[in-house]
Amino acid sequence: MKKITAEIFVLKDSEGKLINDIDTDMIFHNKYLSIVDINLMGQYALDNLEGYKDFSKKVQPGMIVVAGENFGAGSSRQQAVDCFISLNLQGVAAKSFGAIYKRNIINTGFPMIEILDIADDVLETGKTLDFDIESGEILDCGKTVGHFKKFSTVQKDIIEKKGLLNCI
Repeated sequence: MKKITAEIFVLKDSEGKLINDIDTDMIFHNKYLSIVDINLMGQYALDNLEGYKDFSKKVQPGMIVVAGENFGAGSSRQQAVDCFISLNLQGVAAKSFGAIYKRNIINTGFPMIEILDIADDVLETGKTLDFDIESGEILDCGKTVGHFKKFSTVQKDIIEKKGLLNCI
């Protein structure tokens, strides 16, 4: 994998700023924890996040979700990763991740893109960006518009093998 090309779905507040501190309860509410079939989880993704109750109806397969700082804070709820996989998304990009969520998403083999910097004018839902895995650059029509923390060799291996358990 050299790059990920995807339309982005940007999570912004009413002032147009990236939403910070989206916890696992907002991503996948605890009232749905009895759902064990990953194929059914996507319909509930982000439905506890103000303004995004209809997220699963708006997001398209292949997109990457973009958020602010501390994405996935809170509990170690695996469903908060699996609900995005259920929707056939390509990954989650944020300025930072909650520690437990970060470990869960990496172990699952689902791309976690930790944004270091990005031009604000490109953060619009529907915009197609390239995430160059080797350079850590975020590109818009070939022009560098930001950077993300490069994937470690271990993270790349886990993504390639579609999960930590497949690496054993």
